[in-house]
Amino acid sequence: LLREGLPALAEVPLSNLLSTRWYPIEDFFGITPLFSGSVLVTTVSTLIAIPFGVGTAIYIAEVAPQQIKEALKPLIEILAGIPSVVLGFIGIILLSPTLRKLFNLPTGLTAFTGSILLALISIPTIVSVSEDALNAVPQSYREASYALGVTRWQTIWHVTLPAARSGVLTAIMLGISRTLGETMAVMMVTGNAPTLFHGIYSLFKPTRTMTATIASEMGEVASGSTHYHVLFFIGIILFAFSLI
Repeated sequence: LLREGLPALAEVPLSNLLSTRWYPIEDFFGITPLFSGSVLVTTVSTLIAIPFGVGTAIYIAEVAPQQIKEALKPLIEILAGIPSVVLGFIGIILLSPTLRKLFNLPTGLTAFTGSILLALISIPTIVSVSEDALNAVPQSYREASYALGVTRWQTIWHVTLPAARSGVLTAIMLGISRTLGETMAVMMVTGNAPTLFHGIYSLFKPTRTMTATIASEMGEVASGSTHYHVLFFIGIILFAFSLI
């Protein structure tokens, strides 16, 4: 990444790289809208996925009867194994037209559509890891809590969940990583227009992420060209973003 991406800093002025226009044919290499699109889609999908993912894990581990638990757990693991391109196809066929009609939008291929789809992709990971963390909490913690007259919900919220906090945080981070690195699904449903974030209404407009840009343009670019080096430079930013 460093070998192929760092030459971009020598070939393209920093003011160009930090500009708001991505149009490589005319030597506009502004990566700001691509970064903005990735942050927007990742943030919104995480805000959707965390309550549903952790809540489902709590239900399976602490509340659900054994029969329901035995049915839900394999189902969630199957959902985690569905290829992202299949989910992207479902997003185009079902989710996009539904959101377009619901919000009266000119197109259903928006940042919000991508966020919902990415949330659906990351939820199974969050559920699976969080549930394992909750099941690892010793039963004696719950019994001691109940012995003090505490309700089930108070036990879950104040005893079990804090005890499993490190595992739940790990699950959330894995979910965010899955969201950030996703390519095909987000490329199929976000509209692929490199636009800058301008408030909440940007959610309902097409956007483009860093991963989608690399995937859609790397196959057509000349090896060793400025455009080629800039795409690798975007890969460096994506790698650093994931690491942070």
